[in-house]
Amino acid sequence: MTGDGSLSSCYRRAVARCQLNDEEDEIMTTNKALLALAMGLALAACTNKQQAADSAADASTAATEAQQAADNTAATGDTAAADAAQASADAAAAASNAASTSADAANTAGTMAKADDAADAAGDAADAAKQAQNAAEQAAASADAKTNNDATPAKK
Repeated sequence: MTGDGSLSSCYRRAVARCQLNDEEDEIMTTNKALLALAMGLALAACTNKQQAADSAADASTAATEAQQAADNTAATGDTAAADAAQASADAAAAASNAASTSADAANTAGTMAKADDAADAAGDAADAAKQAQNAAEQAAASADAKTNNDATPAKK
């Protein structure tokens, strides 16, 4: 500032050279918005793929445990319980295969909607595998077979 309260000529020249361009501000705002949108879509795609992979892993674990329960039930000699446990183990294995197929579909999906649908299908298949595992373990418990939940045989 000068002695009379006005701006110095240096400051006025600097401001004149550095004027803001409203068009550039709009372009930058648009670019930032597009970048944020792209990053959000990429994150969502990764989330769908990860969700589907996690569901497939959960279904595989459930199928393995259901088969263990069926094997333990068969060892008891209770044919009816062994048949029920094996049927449940087979259902868990089928659900595990469905979850794995859905996870593959999520990885190769061409659109976000398809990836989301495939991830949802993998989750549903994992839920079915867990239900089948529970049924196999209940059959094992009915035959006093060792269950996956406990190191000792189940009690009636």
